[in-house]
Amino acid sequence: MIILKKINFMKKLLPFLFLFFFTFSCIPTRIAPNIKDDKVMVARKFKRKLPKDYAFIFEDPKDANEFYNFINAKFDLEFQDVEYNVPILIDGEVFFLSFHEVEIPTKTINLVPMMIDAKLEDSGNDPIFEDHYFSRIGHWYLALTVTNQAMEDCLKPKHASRVKAINYLRKLQKQYLSTSNYADAYFRN
Repeated sequence: MIILKKINFMKKLLPFLFLFFFTFSCIPTRIAPNIKDDKVMVARKFKRKLPKDYAFIFEDPKDANEFYNFINAKFDLEFQDVEYNVPILIDGEVFFLSFHEVEIPTKTINLVPMMIDAKLEDSGNDPIFEDHYFSRIGHWYLALTVTNQAMEDCLKPKHASRVKAINYLRKLQKQYLSTSNYADAYFRN
């Protein structure tokens, strides 16, 4: 008898619990990828506006244009052609580094403000939470590509220079993330 009462109580409570969790939640419409250290993949699969080459991708915790300033200082480019085809030396061989700063936001729909505003509009008042229907949190990534003098993609899985290019990019990433004064990067060359 007691068990039947508990079951009936749960049956009545279940729709209210469902309604509560549904209304007090945010529905994600887009979730930014979570890259722990780095990832090598086709850049276009990561973000459509990127080239079709393979890229070394990692999350950028620093402010916008910090990597630009880092590369400019490290290679003493004097703000000329900093983003594309920067000549780099890997084991005595010349390669070219290009990079792209990319934002991928996490977007969510917030149901509670919508429901409150709908109730306010029904009672003849103006909505007050219109700016809070959607939330967007930006995540910034750096996509680095490396080509050789023949402009071949050196990060392709079967390229002979892939391993040494990835090792170089990992060292560059660590140096970038650990450097705050970019003049130090120039002297570490």
